[in-house]
Amino acid sequence: MQTRYHQAQFLMSAAELGQLPPDQGREIAFAGRSNAGKSSALNVLTGHKGLARVSKTPGRTQLINVFPLSDNEALIDLPGYGYAKVPERVRRQWQALLPNYLMERQALVGLILIMDSRHPLRDFDQQMLDWTGAAGLPVHILLSKADKLSRGAAGNTLQAVRRELETRSPPVSVQLFSAQDGRGTEDAHRVMDAWLDQP
Repeated sequence: MQTRYHQAQFLMSAAELGQLPPDQGREIAFAGRSNAGKSSALNVLTGHKGLARVSKTPGRTQLINVFPLSDNEALIDLPGYGYAKVPERVRRQWQALLPNYLMERQALVGLILIMDSRHPLRDFDQQMLDWTGAAGLPVHILLSKADKLSRGAAGNTLQAVRRELETRSPPVSVQLFSAQDGRGTEDAHRVMDAWLDQP
């Protein structure tokens, strides 16, 4: 089924906020540790197999990638985080870039945070939640690679993460997701639609 997300196409990579397109319209950002399956999630949600491959190119991981859906809607792929050999200079750059983007970008209406369902709520995930909480930004968590867990284990993880985050403000929603079998795609689209269509 064609959705608005099938319109996504790569526009540009930005190393700093000033290089991004004009701060208008509505954007949904995607964040996650570099091994959490962020690129795969983006590709499945947009129905484009190779859309996010640019973020796997050496050097691209430290950039913000912009994927317009229309003249006034876009998906934003934030730098993957967590490579063991990231230079300290790059780490410092991310730590300045990400909170500034989350705090200052007026077009940003929500953050999709991808976590490996087998290792949720790691330090970087908590850092992102702290930043989005300070920015008053809604967050929807995709517990990725859910196909690698049994149904019971996946359900237990989902409930545990929900309990951990139930007192967060603004509220954080959580779902299971698998880029491998597509599970959770429609649920994620519903959340994204609500963010993009809000009055």
